[in-house]
Amino acid sequence: MAARTKVAAEPAERVLVLQRVFDAPRELVFKAWTEPQHLVHWSCPRGFTLTHCEGDLRPGGRWRSCMRSPDGRDLWLGGVYREIVAPERLVFTHAWDDAPRHETLITVTVAERNGKTEMTFRQATFTSVEDRDGHRGGWTECFDKLAEYVAKPVG
Repeated sequence: MAARTKVAAEPAERVLVLQRVFDAPRELVFKAWTEPQHLVHWSCPRGFTLTHCEGDLRPGGRWRSCMRSPDGRDLWLGGVYREIVAPERLVFTHAWDDAPRHETLITVTVAERNGKTEMTFRQATFTSVEDRDGHRGGWTECFDKLAEYVAKPVG
């Protein structure tokens, strides 16, 4: 009897993929993803502030952040770095403290394109299409802020 292999496929409707081009060097965009002094400027939607941001940037290292909502509510989240290939690829888990049993996997790749940086962001797998769409809106605002941030001279 031949062995059977089961392959589990992610449901495409519960995967978020966003692509952006930034008018900035790839190294800066990668640092913006990995260094707290950059993350605080862009990694939460408009109206929110990042009140806590730390990470142990190595495979197996943990990261943790807190976003404060406009109404003063603290939203804690964190995860584990899975893969770091500077300055081109970052893979990490993402889970909200209020839903710790549901973890998504984020993969960010950045490539140099004619003096600019093309970023592909992938987050999977969400529990619902509504959850995916909520994150699409939040990440889109974050990436708008990231574009504004890296367009300025930063250290």
